[in-house]
Amino acid sequence: MPDPKEVILLSESKLRDLSVEFSVNTIKLCENIKGHSSLVNQLERSATSIGANIHEANYAHGKPDFIAKMQIALKE
Repeated sequence: MPDPKEVILLSESKLRDLSVEFSVNTIKLCENIKGHSSLVNQLERSATSIGANIHEANYAHGKPDFIAKMQIALKE
C-alpha cells in the first residue's frame, strides 16, 4: 500500500503539471489571436494565475487558508 504522503505529493505534482500545461497551451492559443488585445491579455493572466494560486496554496498558514487558496485557483 502506498505511503499517504507519496500519494499527496503525486497528486500535487500532477495538479502543478496540469496547470503549467494549461498555461502554456493558452499562451500558444493567444499568440494566434489577432485583435481584441484586452481580452487576450485577460485570458493570459487568468490562465497563468491558476498555477500561481496553486503554488501559493502550498505555503498556506493552516488548512483553512490552504482550502481558501485552492478555491481561488478553482474559480480561475
